[in-house]
This record gives sequence, structure tokens and C-alpha cells, in this order.
Amino acid sequence: MTTLADKSLLSGGDNKPPMLEKHLYDSWKSRMELYMMNRPHGRMILASVEKGPLVWPSITVDGVTRLKEYTELTPAEAIQADCDIKAINIILQGLPTEMRGVVRQAKSGSL
Repeated sequence: MTTLADKSLLSGGDNKPPMLEKHLYDSWKSRMELYMMNRPHGRMILASVEKGPLVWPSITVDGVTRLKEYTELTPAEAIQADCDIKAINIILQGLPTEMRGVVRQAKSGSL
């Protein structure tokens, strides 16, 4: 018989994302997807992981084109930008400490 606690764990009801164990990637991936979907704007968070982050729109002011600042984004764009950050944060929290350093090095281009 499934208990309420079991259902909570299956749906990602705890407050921390599941931790990756190198030999259990497929299981971790499935649990991460459930965890993300259980967050506010979960579909947008998961889309950020699957399709990449928001491509920030540009704006032309006095003949100069620049990227919009956060405060200039539409409400939907601002939510997506927030979800992009949440997606990165969730993934990093689900990685073992030794793997976080590898991700930082890859992001900075020093690998």
C-alpha cells in the first residue's frame, strides 16, 4: 500500500532535488523531471532545461540596439527568465559536490 509520504516522494514533495548517483543517471533524470514539474511554473522550468534558456529580446533606443534589461521584459518573459535561473539552481543542487566544480569550469571555459 502506498503511503502519503511515498506519494510525496514520488511527486518530488521534499524540499531538495534528488542527488545524482553516477550509475543511476536515468532514475535521477526521471526524478528531477518530476521535481521540476512539482515547482511553481514547473513546465517552464523543465522547458528551460530541455530547450535552453530564454533568448533575451533586444530593443532599439535612439538608434542603438541593446538587450532588454530585466525590468523591461514582458511579464511572460520575466517569468521565463526566473525559471531559467531556477532550472540551473535545481540541477546544481542535485549534483554531488565534486561535480559542481566541473560544471563551473565548463561554464567558464577552462576545461
